[in-house]
Amino acid sequence: MIALDAHTKVSLARGHTDMRCQIDGLAARVEDVLQADPFSSHLFVFCNRARDKIKVLVWYHGGFWLWYRRLEKERFWWPAGTAKGAVELSVRELQWLLEGLDPSTVKWHRKVDFSLL
Repeated sequence: MIALDAHTKVSLARGHTDMRCQIDGLAARVEDVLQADPFSSHLFVFCNRARDKIKVLVWYHGGFWLWYRRLEKERFWWPAGTAKGAVELSVRELQWLLEGLDPSTVKWHRKVDFSLL
């Protein structure tokens, strides 16, 4: 199984993606639109226009994995726009997104700095 840790980079493609794209089409989109290396072992996440389907592409030990999730009634939060580049998330924020939360509105606890005491 693929191990995801705090150092795993997650890149969301802005706007919508044609979900008929499979591994080769999504890998090409990673290079062209996200301007990233699809063989980098990072997670590249794509969403359809209706925001009820997500595909995650990742390179792992000599081959691609393609994960797919479809919601029956709800919609995923997704960044709008067609600008090149990606929205960067942590693995934890990706988990929130897959659970139905909007990672941009989740509030963290303030960081406590005890060095001033």
